[in-house]
Amino acid sequence: ARNDAAHVSHAERFGLSDEGIEDAIYDSYAMKRFLKIDFSIERTPDATTLLQFRHLPEKHDITRKMFDDVKERPDAAGLIMHGGTIVDATIIHAPSSTKNATKTREPEMHSVRKGNQWFFGMKIHSGTDAATGYVHTITGTAANVHDIVQAHALIRADDHSVYGDSGYLGVEKRAEILEDPHLSSVDYRIAKRPSQNRTTKAYAGVNWDKKIEHEKTSIRCKVEHPFL
Repeated sequence: ARNDAAHVSHAERFGLSDEGIEDAIYDSYAMKRFLKIDFSIERTPDATTLLQFRHLPEKHDITRKMFDDVKERPDAAGLIMHGGTIVDATIIHAPSSTKNATKTREPEMHSVRKGNQWFFGMKIHSGTDAATGYVHTITGTAANVHDIVQAHALIRADDHSVYGDSGYLGVEKRAEILEDPHLSSVDYRIAKRPSQNRTTKAYAGVNWDKKIEHEKTSIRCKVEHPFL
């Protein structure tokens, strides 16, 4: 189990697939030394073993329990303010060769285009306390699932305002929001797209619009801190 854990950690750090890390151990003396593997008395776990080890915490819901424990401690100490949530999503990139036990691609992973680049993997959707920057809710989907789809699952029962980037525009019109008494009453303070900002000096409210968007950004920036 010790070597399995080191394998998985090393694979994630260097973006190697399970097959890639297995090959690297045989090909690289430095890798073998780092993992403290002696081929005279043991063999390196194969790619299937690494896959099974990686899914163990998920199978026993360990990661969820760890997250809940970490989250509840500052909450119990009164360090989380409540009342406002920042929603966001980030892609967790995985090697495109990542396979499951049946030698097929993981069904939880998918390809998605972001800008001019393609990514393969999953997406983490996070709800962050707007006042303190503590992450209070996390969900996971395939990378091609749009950010807005999971927004409703990131909002707490005592939230009265929600902040998000322009990817969440129109969230208040979605069925899961409109059909929920609490979610439909929340004030959604979503950033405008740059093209939506009226910059002409003939528009009397141009400075006011800039101030509003600046205030949204100053609050929303906290959501980036957990991913640094």
